[in-house]
Amino acid sequence: MDHATTYLLSARHQFTYYKALGERTFAQVDDAQLFWRADPEANSIAIIVQHLHGNMRSRWTDLLTSDGEKEWRQRDLEFEEVITDRATLLARWEEGWQSLFHALDTLNTANFDSTVYIRAQAHTITDAVNRQLCHYAYHVGQIVLLGRMLKGVPWSSLSIPRGNSGAFNQEKFARGAHGGHFTDELK
Repeated sequence: MDHATTYLLSARHQFTYYKALGERTFAQVDDAQLFWRADPEANSIAIIVQHLHGNMRSRWTDLLTSDGEKEWRQRDLEFEEVITDRATLLARWEEGWQSLFHALDTLNTANFDSTVYIRAQAHTITDAVNRQLCHYAYHVGQIVLLGRMLKGVPWSSLSIPRGNSGAFNQEKFARGAHGGHFTDELK
């Protein structure tokens, strides 16, 4: 497998992992917790989703042919209480991720050396994808932290539960080094 294909598969795997972390958090919190804000300047889970939605649509729409900061994007509005119910939150979440995955599906060895622009700054495909991967991981981490704090106990761990590292590692090592590549295993 060539470098471009390997990289794009890896990026897709990582994006899928962070998407799943957000969804596993949404499933554990109630509707009111999706909209809770620590103070008027703080972001709720819903506001973070609104921002991710706007960013994803802007960055990934026409990835190879237009600047990633679209004229139609209203970034400041992304930090207002626009989403008011769970169904809208989930729809915006899915729409944003589908924009990303659709764009990733258009990338291949033939166009991997293309230049991508974000706010008129040139990026390689690798740099543009890494930029967004880090940005989304940052915000999904915020979503998970808010969800964990708001839910309290019982919380279903999204990683290796406390006190279970030894058993987790023992099971992984028992499977050996050929247990698969790009799996959905926990970090």
